[in-house]
Amino acid sequence: MCSTRRAALRFGAAALASPVMAIPALVQAAAPPPVPGGDTLARLKSAMARGRFVTYQPSTLRYFNGHPTPASRDSIVADLKLLRQWFDSLITYGALNGAEHVADVAAELGYRAVIVGVWDFYNAQELANALAAAKRHPRLVAGLSLGNELILGKRGSWGDLGHALAMVKTRAPGLPLSITEPFAQYLDDPDAKTVFSKMDFMLTNIHPIFEPWFRKAGPANWADFVVRVTGMLAAVYPGPILVKETGVPTGPATSGFTPEMQHDFYRALEKQFPSSASRAFSYFAAFDAPWRLSDFVPGGGVHLEEAHWGLFTEKRVAKKVMADFPPLSRAHGAR
Repeated sequence: MCSTRRAALRFGAAALASPVMAIPALVQAAAPPPVPGGDTLARLKSAMARGRFVTYQPSTLRYFNGHPTPASRDSIVADLKLLRQWFDSLITYGALNGAEHVADVAAELGYRAVIVGVWDFYNAQELANALAAAKRHPRLVAGLSLGNELILGKRGSWGDLGHALAMVKTRAPGLPLSITEPFAQYLDDPDAKTVFSKMDFMLTNIHPIFEPWFRKAGPANWADFVVRVTGMLAAVYPGPILVKETGVPTGPATSGFTPEMQHDFYRALEKQFPSSASRAFSYFAAFDAPWRLSDFVPGGGVHLEEAHWGLFTEKRVAKKVMADFPPLSRAHGAR
């Protein structure tokens, strides 16, 4: 999910010169080509503008040394019943080991939209599961996300991603498709533009905690950074942009992270980043994942915070951030 991104990030301590940090002005560039998609993006745009996304992996799905412990359908039902009080839209990471049931359960519980993740798009069964979910629930599945941080993790190339987008598009011409990379990969890698015209929408990860100035800043700066970086992405990509991952972990305390920091970040972001059909963010993530301490992390190293991104613990206990987070009204959650 998350990882160190410092090597490619460009905004340092000088950005803190003002109360709300300033990001350098953009160089005027030629207008990028229009993104394909047309009316097929209507459900996604509606969910971005009127819904509330959370990035979700089943709380009981775990991996140790590459071996999964699948999530049961019943556990997914319990997860999504809890989340439905506050969220009506989901972004997932994979479509195997129980996660293939997410769209079915979401449909039963009246969710507005699901973006189905395909962790390994060369896994025939996983891709088939994702496409089947989209076929079963055409009014719910708003798109597919192919891979997660492949470029950052050096697990693939832009050519691989472009090939995957083209391959899936031939199988599902009307289904919106995207990939996920940290913002710096999109902005700094000149080869990124080779896939922009193949993406119907953009998913990106923007994590202030990996910036060198993070500890010297406060919640307003952290939120402002997410808003301004999203604007930079909009200058190079013309389609809808959904921030898939952004947040502050609640621990460990030994690393200087607290539940209060997560709470204050999201309250600031909600004020500064109003959702629209063209730009929105997802809360990251639904549940803690302690098993991620032993999981592969792109960029290498040990990152104890990986276990603590959840709005809820792995036992579905709400954290401080949820205490004053208003549930969806019946009208807001209506499909």
